[in-house]
Amino acid sequence: MAPAQDRSTDPDVPPGPDAAVEPELVTAFIDHLRHERGLSVQTIRAYRGDLRQLAQQRGPLEELGLAEIRSWLGEMHEAGLSRNTLNRKTASVRAFTAWAHRRGHLPEDPSVRLRTARKSSHLPDVLQHQHIEQLTSQLAGAAQRAAQQAGEQDGQGEQVDPIAHALSLRDAAMVELLYATGMRVSELSGLNLTSFETGRRMVRLLGKGNKERIVPYGVPAETALRSWLDHGRSALVTSTSGNACFLGRRGGRIDVRTVRRTVDASLARLGTTAARGPHALRHTAATHLLEGGADLRTVQELLGHASLSTTQLYTHVTIDRLRDAYGQAHPRA
Repeated sequence: MAPAQDRSTDPDVPPGPDAAVEPELVTAFIDHLRHERGLSVQTIRAYRGDLRQLAQQRGPLEELGLAEIRSWLGEMHEAGLSRNTLNRKTASVRAFTAWAHRRGHLPEDPSVRLRTARKSSHLPDVLQHQHIEQLTSQLAGAAQRAAQQAGEQDGQGEQVDPIAHALSLRDAAMVELLYATGMRVSELSGLNLTSFETGRRMVRLLGKGNKERIVPYGVPAETALRSWLDHGRSALVTSTSGNACFLGRRGGRIDVRTVRRTVDASLARLGTTAARGPHALRHTAATHLLEGGADLRTVQELLGHASLSTTQLYTHVTIDRLRDAYGQAHPRA
């Protein structure tokens, strides 16, 4: 087996105790994914982590067989991983062994007989309309308070740091856009100043597989976005900001982990919902669109789903709500 390579400077390498080294086959496969498959950074990072784990726990990948793969997945199942995560790991191995067999690194493709578990249809908790009102009001109030504090002086007569105001405007704009468009967190992170057609209230999103789509957004999102761009972004801009729309505290393009933490904290402060994370806003947007009369094809296009079957999962949520309302309201329920 070829010696391990130092990949500690690779930005796609996930953190961990073995993050500095990886099998040469994994490095070559990741290069293939990056340059020939056009997969997202998040997918590539997940595949890399899966294959490193497999190599660490099952030995040289050149000797990989069906029994080793099945036993590894079995251990993951016993460890309590979800079906969706197991299916992702299965997809990682399938893609790798197919590639390795084509390149002559494996005498046969052991994953041909590997089955995936039936996907879970469970969706994260969906926010009610009143939750959205509470959430956006909460963020708008935080921005207003930060604006007032930024204009005040502390006990020594010095002005309070305006960064808090900028961050509150940013957070409000991110939440409004996530809910207004149903975009993925990676799509939000990738937004540039040139992504918006503000006159038409449209935004260009680069989704999975580098597929571009154009999505509309409403007046509340436009107002929050304009406040961020006019009064907040300049406080965070540095020489590294470039054309990025949303910035982190240090001025670089905001990363998905910061967005997740921000949305998680905002939802937790509501205290009235178990929904967490940007994906809950995406699910909420889809559910509210369907409840409002939008057809599945429209929602599919807005969300950037490759398959209509993925969009159809949201009908379960609306049907469950319809059943609950019926049970509470109909005298013969």
